Amino acid sequence: MAEKLLIIDDEETLRESLKRLFLREGYRIDTAENGEDALKMVEENGYDLIITDIILPGIDGIHVMRKTRQKNPEQLVIVITAFASLETAVEALRAGAYDYIMKPIIHEEIKLIVRNALRQKSLQIENMLLRKQIEREYDFSRIIGQSQEIKRIIGEVKKIADAKSNVLLLGETGTGKELIARAIHFNSSRKDKPFVPINCSTIPDNLLESELFGHVKGAFTGAVSSKKGLFEEANGGTVFLDEIGDISQAFQVKFLRVLEDHEIRPVGGTQSIKVDLRLISATNKNLERAVSNGCFREDLFYRINVINIKLPPLRERKEDIPLLARHFLEKYTQELSKPVKYISDEAMRLLMGYRWSGNIRELQNIIERAVLITESNTIFPEHLSEGLKAEGSFAGDALNRDLSIEGYTRAFILRHQKEYGEQKLADMLGITRKALWEKRKKWGIKRVGSRLP
Repeated sequence: MAEKLLIIDDEETLRESLKRLFLREGYRIDTAENGEDALKMVEENGYDLIITDIILPGIDGIHVMRKTRQKNPEQLVIVITAFASLETAVEALRAGAYDYIMKPIIHEEIKLIVRNALRQKSLQIENMLLRKQIEREYDFSRIIGQSQEIKRIIGEVKKIADAKSNVLLLGETGTGKELIARAIHFNSSRKDKPFVPINCSTIPDNLLESELFGHVKGAFTGAVSSKKGLFEEANGGTVFLDEIGDISQAFQVKFLRVLEDHEIRPVGGTQSIKVDLRLISATNKNLERAVSNGCFREDLFYRINVINIKLPPLRERKEDIPLLARHFLEKYTQELSKPVKYISDEAMRLLMGYRWSGNIRELQNIIERAVLITESNTIFPEHLSEGLKAEGSFAGDALNRDLSIEGYTRAFILRHQKEYGEQKLADMLGITRKALWEKRKKWGIKRVGSRLP
């Protein structure tokens, strides 16, 4: 629907001229000849934009503007004045006017001002709706799970969301560390400022400093212009450094200085820039062991590890698998426009029996694939991956036999070593090839087609 404008002016000729102008532009138009009538109309109707002369009989235009903006601080107002005085313009702008225009009015000028004002309002509404959508997306209710571990994590996140302290998230790949980081940010007082995620393992070490701190023109070959770093982009907000355990020792020294001084210096620059950041770090590595081995600075570890939250692997919160699976089912039926409503009992049993070395991310991918390939309204075992079917079926048997973890691993190797190569078998068990070799040797299990050394 077209935007609605109110034009307030005691000069009938000008009032009607502006009305005809904006009707031709496709707007809906009301007019008033004095401030009292205008205030009644605003109370009854509401307008996207008000154009008012400053000099009016009775209540003047600035008073009208102040009264309307008291009730609606977002109300757009453009004022018209016949007096080319700086004081008049300043008074109007201080009272909250979007802009002012001098008489005699140039039609093209006022049309442009109105268009720009309404476009800005539209962007503000769009940004507000997007912000609300993002806040809903990362509301605590979006952290799916009913296990005690997840309830504990949600409780911790609620307590520390609005603190200033640095947070370290620990957990295997795919356990939802970035989701937790975003939940912390969007439930804090920094939620209206940027959230900047950075995966340290994907940025070469020689580029990391430039990416995070920025650089000045000519700082190195190819630096044809200055570039603002991601830390400066995130000023006032939150930086999420994923895989922080992968940064080099040389960069650890520079990063520690940023945390201590709260300022950065662009590569090649001579001036430091103050930054206000909250740091959330994440890693799937054992940083305490890395500190002991001399691979990670102890002082940096203590700086980033003020608050730490450990996310459990999916295999340790299996009661959450049905909830997560149904969540992803709903997500992908909507995204792929497919009428898939159910997961069969047998398929769910396989999902429950799988080890999930890739955690929630792997479950998400498997449900997406299943929704994509099924031609019915139900996901059946044949829509799941072969590895999952093999391990899930075996796991169900193992649970029935009440096997220990060691017993499960030994039985799994004996059962599936003919089907899969060494790397796949190790991946399915969530261990390294070296660990697989050591277990074979311990239990005297010969590798198919080979001899034990």
